[in-house]
Amino acid sequence: MTSDDLQGRAVRASDVAFSISDATAPDHPLIWVNPAFTALTGYTPEQVLGRNCRLLQGPATDPATAAEMRDAVDTGKTVATVVLNYRRDGTPFWNQVVISPVIGRDGTITHHVGVQADVTARVEADHARDSDLSSQRQATARLDLLARVTDEMVAHLDYAAAVDSLADIAVPALATWGYVAVTDDRGRFEHVHVVASDHSRSAAAAFLESHGVEWLRRSPRMAEALASQPGFVPAPYAIDVAALPERSTDTQLGALQALGLGSALVVPLRARDRVIGVMCLVHEEVGGFSPDVVVTAAHLGRRAGLALDNVRLFLAARDAALTLQHSLLPDIPDVPGLDIAAAYIASTRLAEVGGDWFDVLQLPDGSVGLAVGDVVGHDMHAAAAMGQLRSLLRSTAWDCTEPATALARVDAMVRGIPIADIATCAYVRWETSGTGATLTYARAGHPPPLLRLPGGEVVPLDDAATTPLGIADPAGHATSGKVTIPAGATLVLFTDGLIERRDRGLREGIAGLVATLSAQPDDLDATGVRDALIDALLTGDRQEDDVCVLVVRAHHESSSSRAVSGPSGPRSIRSSSR
Repeated sequence: MTSDDLQGRAVRASDVAFSISDATAPDHPLIWVNPAFTALTGYTPEQVLGRNCRLLQGPATDPATAAEMRDAVDTGKTVATVVLNYRRDGTPFWNQVVISPVIGRDGTITHHVGVQADVTARVEADHARDSDLSSQRQATARLDLLARVTDEMVAHLDYAAAVDSLADIAVPALATWGYVAVTDDRGRFEHVHVVASDHSRSAAAAFLESHGVEWLRRSPRMAEALASQPGFVPAPYAIDVAALPERSTDTQLGALQALGLGSALVVPLRARDRVIGVMCLVHEEVGGFSPDVVVTAAHLGRRAGLALDNVRLFLAARDAALTLQHSLLPDIPDVPGLDIAAAYIASTRLAEVGGDWFDVLQLPDGSVGLAVGDVVGHDMHAAAAMGQLRSLLRSTAWDCTEPATALARVDAMVRGIPIADIATCAYVRWETSGTGATLTYARAGHPPPLLRLPGGEVVPLDDAATTPLGIADPAGHATSGKVTIPAGATLVLFTDGLIERRDRGLREGIAGLVATLSAQPDDLDATGVRDALIDALLTGDRQEDDVCVLVVRAHHESSSSRAVSGPSGPRSIRSSSR
């Protein structure tokens, strides 16, 4: 048996399909195939010999892969690839092909040898795995988007800002451009935010947002989404460009065209009992939305609608709470000879109402009562208890000349009548004399008031301390403390929200307050001292606790009487009197 005969018999007996084509003949025809080729493709030798092997290609064969094999054959290179081929009966299969040139004695290519194997099972398993991974990535991306939108929306204490954040995050992730439009209780559009994914179109988006809502009011798709019932399934549609001139002004139409008009997807924003608006996603191409985008948008619409409704309900509760808080806190009276400034700053938690309070009393003997207190809690109960305590202290201070006695009577009433669980209070009587003033004070579990003397020394009024109101003190109540202060001294009463933080202990906070107070100029008026303390000690957007500050100093004729307003928004109440 010769070596060539053995090799030929081995190739004929192999389960691997072999073929040989003539590289010297036009179109490289097949000149030999083994039985495994017939078993793989269904073609007998008589049906394929003299023809190019491309007869195995079909309608779904990748043109790029076919071109890769053709270029390798033309340039004399070996090529190995996987291509979708078709058997004689038309069934497709994934074919792993290796085509190698055969070199003759003169160094030229005389033939090409093809080796082929059916790898359909492996390729389909790879495709299934890739499809599963793609689905998992899409699901993860969808959840990430939903989480980002929800987290950003609930972080805002302003309804319009929450609406804007929804559009700012969702539109670039899902569409060419789009908008979120919300309605009021009468179904009228009250806020619209338009966003373009391409920053070069931002001017058109801003123009459309600020130049009327005719294009929204007249849209039948908007009306359909706003009137939709639970279970409504949004579907993308081709935009009826021809109908837009009837529903928009010329300038609005120009902005719409600049943004791109292909297909749209309108998703209702459903709250608990009604639709409060729409999120519209627009793609500049017809059919530009994939099924995954449609599913993501539907999930987002349901979640965003509830989040916006939560923001709306929170703001309504906050407005009610702040109305109550405003009604309970006093206006500072005009006290002759005294420069007084106060501030109440609510926390950003819950409904922004709590038990911190201040009061200024003009007493019958000519002295002035100054009080700051704190009822434990941040809810309506704490605010109501604060109002009751303030009234109790007012009535007892009217009759009692000693602050310790006044606080003792309030404590007895708090324990006898269930008003509040725990409350703290600092109470000072300011009596003006010709050379200065005398302060008589007591405090029930409250941080000590601070007295700044001319020159910058700060003295804590830390005597006359007892337990918080509402807690029985077996040792009895302390007597009042007393101190004489010179002209130009400044008294600061405050609640612990001014000095205490999660990242700052009480002692560290008091040290910071003392340093800030000491650094103020001697001639700074009460309003200036109040604002300096607040600006230095309250930093960041989120205020963890309520804050009350009451600043008092003897009035100087040379003091400036500048008007100082509080910060924007309803979170703070600042007032002053000279």
